[in-house]
Amino acid sequence: FNVLEAARINDAAVVFCSTNKVYGENVNLIGVVNQGKRYVFSDPQYANGIPESFSTDNTGHSPYGSSKLAADTYVQDYARTYGLRTGVFRMSCIYGERQFGAEDQGWLAWFTISTVTRRRIVIYGDGKQVRDTLYVTDLIDAFDRFLRSDIKHAVFNMGGGPENTLSLLELLDLLQVMTGVRPEVSFEEWRLADQRVYISDIRKAQEILHWKPKVRPQEGIKRVISWVRENRPLFNQFASDSIMPPGDFRETVSGDATSRS
Repeated sequence: FNVLEAARINDAAVVFCSTNKVYGENVNLIGVVNQGKRYVFSDPQYANGIPESFSTDNTGHSPYGSSKLAADTYVQDYARTYGLRTGVFRMSCIYGERQFGAEDQGWLAWFTISTVTRRRIVIYGDGKQVRDTLYVTDLIDAFDRFLRSDIKHAVFNMGGGPENTLSLLELLDLLQVMTGVRPEVSFEEWRLADQRVYISDIRKAQEILHWKPKVRPQEGIKRVISWVRENRPLFNQFASDSIMPPGDFRETVSGDATSRS
């Protein structure tokens, strides 16, 4: 609210980082097919992923998803009520260097850090859940294209789309190929509102912003592995339960800026 008010008073544009969690468990109403190490949507209607028109109503979201949905709605209403220029980006899995992923946030970075530093990984569910991944520089490119455009207000589903998807088990396989390490893994019950499959339909962003992802998962993960290896002494200072260094370490560690996913 404070940010929106400041932007309204100063006639500034707002880019809001929303999340796929606004769709909540409605996504799980779509049937899935088990294809070995991943689930896929059984309904061909969603071959391109989840569109922006997908319902956010009458479903569980988790506290995180609920807070994001409330803010998402505020941003849209400020655009409608006051004419504020806003871009809402409902993000899937965003990753990159300097993302200090944890067990409950930033899973791709967390798996990579845990593999390189040989920490145990807990998977909630069976590991076949699928997300589309987007490297952080591609996300920033989308933000920049929106801000440089004449678009007054828009909502975009933002991720790597169908061509850049991974299941948790597939990521472990990829990390093993790239690092030669297979971390210890344990499995726990599914978490509240955890979507079996979430893939962003990015056609709206492609059409309106003339944008597309450029960094494939194999290349992006390779960069994250290199960053972790270059800063291994830093990661070794922290307990296995959390990789969240204090502010001064975040400012001095080498690598590129990133966003949490």
